This record gives sequence, structure tokens and C-alpha cells, in this order.
Amino acid sequence: METSQSNDPCTSPSLSSSLSPSLSSPSPSPSPSSSAAGGTACDLVTVPTRQGLEAVDILRRGAADAVGPVLHDDGCGTLGFLVPAGTAAGWDLPGSTCTETNGRGLRLNPEPPVEGSDWLLPPGEADLATDPVVLRRALGEAARLIEAADNCR
Repeated sequence: METSQSNDPCTSPSLSSSLSPSLSSPSPSPSPSSSAAGGTACDLVTVPTRQGLEAVDILRRGAADAVGPVLHDDGCGTLGFLVPAGTAAGWDLPGSTCTETNGRGLRLNPEPPVEGSDWLLPPGEADLATDPVVLRRALGEAARLIEAADNCR
């Protein structure tokens, strides 16, 4: 499978490319149980804000711990979901982009790692990363809800 890409510069990985300065060497064995402050390897799924907000609502209505930290990029109108490292290799959901962090750990601080962004769900208030299978389902459901709402106008 290939990583989905978008021609729209705002849905391309603006958040993830700006995260590079915040990346550090990985922990010896990054895992979902690694401390957020310790630098855990992750990838970033970027989607348009409207779809992302719907997906966050869907995830929060489901399992209590289904959604990890989420960044909002004010300038490009996107949300970025932190997902486990390796997700980008198999991510193929149209309308979204999943960007690798090349196995480097991301240190999650209370301050957003990108100027012009803010945390919708900050580290510490959310799981370490969103399960990509659960996220894919939520994004699909969000897209269907948005399409249905737009068709009712």
C-alpha cells in the first residue's frame, strides 16, 4: 500500500514537516506504553479540520481511551492525529495524509510543536496515540456524515 498524498498544500503534512525540529532520538524500545515526555515514535495523520472534528467526536463517544493527542493547524485548517510509528507505510485513506517521523521519537510538550497550531487534545489529556484502525473507521464515518449533511442543504 502507498501513503495517501494530497495536492492541497494545507492537507499535505504541514504539521508533520514542521514537527521535524521537535523530533529527537527514539527511546530504546518505543511502545504505546512509553512516556509521552520520553519521546515515543509516532506518525501523523493529517485531515481537513471539519472531518477531523467529526472523527474526534466519534472517537470520544466510543471507547473512553480511543483518541490520542490531536493538533490543530489554524493556518491550513487541518487536524493532525498522532498514530503509532509505522502507520504511514500502510495508510491509504483518500483525503488524508499519513507522514512518517522516520522512527524518531516526538517529545510531546504542553506547548504545540508548530507555530500557528494548538493542541485540540493535548498530551496528558489523551492516550499516547490513536489506534490507526479505529481512526480509519472514525474518519470514514465522519466523511459519510459530512456528505449526508451537505446533501440535505
